[in-house]
Amino acid sequence: MLKSSLTKSVLSLTILSAAMFGLLATPAVAEQDNSKPKLVLQITVDQLRGDLPFRYQDRLGKNGFNYLLNQGTVYRDAHHAHANTETIVGHVTLATGAHPANHGLIGNMWYDRKSGTTVYNVEDANYSLLSKNADIDKSTEIDPTQKAATVDGRSPMNIQSSTFSDEMIISTNGKAKVFGVSVKDRGAISLAGHGGKAFWFSKANNEFITSNYYYDQYPQWVTDWNKKKFPEQFSNKKWELMNDKSTYLFGEDDDSPWEFKLGEYGTTFPHEFGDKSSPYFSTLLTVSPIGDEMTVDFAKELIVNEDLGKDNITDFLAISLSSTDYIGHFFGASSLESEDNMLRLDKTLADLFAYVDKHVGLENTVIVLSADHGGPEAPGYLHEHKVNGDYVSAKQWDELDVVAKVKAELGIKEQLISNYSQPYVYLDHEVIKKHKLSIAVVQDKIASALMSMDDVFLTVASNRLATGDFPDTKLHRAILKNYSPKRSGDVYMVYKPHDFINNLDGLKVAVVHGSPWTYDTFVPVIFAGKGIPAQHIYRKVNTVDVAPTLSAILNIKQPSANEGLILNEVFKKEEEKGFFD
Repeated sequence: MLKSSLTKSVLSLTILSAAMFGLLATPAVAEQDNSKPKLVLQITVDQLRGDLPFRYQDRLGKNGFNYLLNQGTVYRDAHHAHANTETIVGHVTLATGAHPANHGLIGNMWYDRKSGTTVYNVEDANYSLLSKNADIDKSTEIDPTQKAATVDGRSPMNIQSSTFSDEMIISTNGKAKVFGVSVKDRGAISLAGHGGKAFWFSKANNEFITSNYYYDQYPQWVTDWNKKKFPEQFSNKKWELMNDKSTYLFGEDDDSPWEFKLGEYGTTFPHEFGDKSSPYFSTLLTVSPIGDEMTVDFAKELIVNEDLGKDNITDFLAISLSSTDYIGHFFGASSLESEDNMLRLDKTLADLFAYVDKHVGLENTVIVLSADHGGPEAPGYLHEHKVNGDYVSAKQWDELDVVAKVKAELGIKEQLISNYSQPYVYLDHEVIKKHKLSIAVVQDKIASALMSMDDVFLTVASNRLATGDFPDTKLHRAILKNYSPKRSGDVYMVYKPHDFINNLDGLKVAVVHGSPWTYDTFVPVIFAGKGIPAQHIYRKVNTVDVAPTLSAILNIKQPSANEGLILNEVFKKEEEKGFFD
């Protein structure tokens, strides 16, 4: 009896102690759903400045932007931290979680000293397009970005880091399905990474194309979609306002003097697309909401035909929407065209989300929406509101008086500046060596000379970036994040706020992005869908944080050059605080 009583007493004390110290599991808290999503949908809206969804939010529907804004975790102070806010730079930053200094895509273009040629970011002579003549754009006069590449091949080989999508493929032994789709080659290729598949729109052929980096021949569903000739339904039609003009913020400003006139397309509604036989037809479609509608229509076919989200391995679809960028360049962010585009983009997103909900389930999908960069206002618009801003003339760099003085001082008669690829000035190192001069000394002298020009805010010589010999300012740190020793130029140039060269390969436009100023760095970052709480976060975050956060959602390792931080709020609702907390 004594032994039995002692045993019972010891057992009771053991149970009591275990309960006190939490050693026994209790069902007091509901178990969290830690299952992985079936689909990660990454949407990148080209040139979507962070304020624009809120500017028109009261007139947006419930199921597009407002689904994200009301149901997702919304970062209200999100920025790219690098200095050169161009398309490829932002896309690859979102894909890798790395700054351009480490992922290597420092600009849409850079100068290759070995070949003496300018390199377009995703061109690759080793991988040809599957469609003939798909890179010969007949409308380059009004679409200068198509002049950039010198070869018809495309691949992601210039990206020096792995991407989030690459890590998905690695972690699943190649079983995760990964795709990127965009009107722009660089928009699709960057987010599909090295291991995924990419499709983009050929304005020459009016069809979605790819290169033999990805396929030996087109999947049948791609051939079928192209045979449908989606763009041709808009032949001899026009872009008209979706609503009554009186309901628009910019309804009375349809013909602003700073808008760029695209031939017969004009600067006022309605905008005529012209006949499908016109060399400008497909380009004009992309300078309208049709470009995004077409991209989403193709992406919907991809979702079904590639069986995305149909098994227990998470798939990935990146859709880069380009129309906001084209419209912004030609008409400016504060224009009736940009406003109508936002309203139509909202409907396009709602259509996409409804389709994903039907075929995968939004409850099984994680959506992340951001932008590759923001965009400035047209100087003419700023002048109307008493804010300074101006266009900067393109220059013959080696012939500038300030450069000529440096050359005379150094005894250089040859051409010293061999290339200008925004924002970099490239010097001819062979000329410098021939005169037995220090490259660092010449860089400093040219940087100082260019700094003396009225429209220049700051210049930084690359030797200063390489050695860390520069002031510790936000602007200098942003330029350092853009510095790649093998690709960057000798001098980084920054123009004054709201000043920019409005010339793209000889074409005058209303707006050009690419600066380190806030209007170009400010973008939305929104996570929504499976398990993500509804909240708005007002602390500053950077776009490099997107990739590691997605990696954490899937419990996989981060991309190889990742520099971002995991956004904790995506995993739990931030504790609400009182005004004086």
